[in-house]
Amino acid sequence: MKDRVIELGLTTAERIRRNTILSSLALFIPVLFVVPVLVYFVNGAGGFRDGFTQMAWIYLIMNLFDRFFIDWYWVGHTKAWEIKGTEDLKPYIPKTTLIKKWLGTLVVFPALAAIIAYIFHLFGK
Repeated sequence: MKDRVIELGLTTAERIRRNTILSSLALFIPVLFVVPVLVYFVNGAGGFRDGFTQMAWIYLIMNLFDRFFIDWYWVGHTKAWEIKGTEDLKPYIPKTTLIKKWLGTLVVFPALAAIIAYIFHLFGK
């Protein structure tokens, strides 16, 4: 996909790299910092179990929205993401990428919630 859009002159490799970094920062900084702060300091979670449970549910809901609404429906079943000249490359999200995203949803994010909750637990929150 990347090679085709570069070949068509729609973007450059550098622009793709820069946008990937910027969007990753914009998405993962809130996940790593804002969610735990809200769970512990706004919701008043105390201890490992309470913090882990709240963060795990937030991450699960967030990722399920992404898997079903964004990936499956919006990208996969509408023309909103269609790029002229790349129609033959559909689906735009390959199966290996979908598998990685589902592993992230079901394994990595709960593990992340556990790690963050444990860190807060160590510091007495």
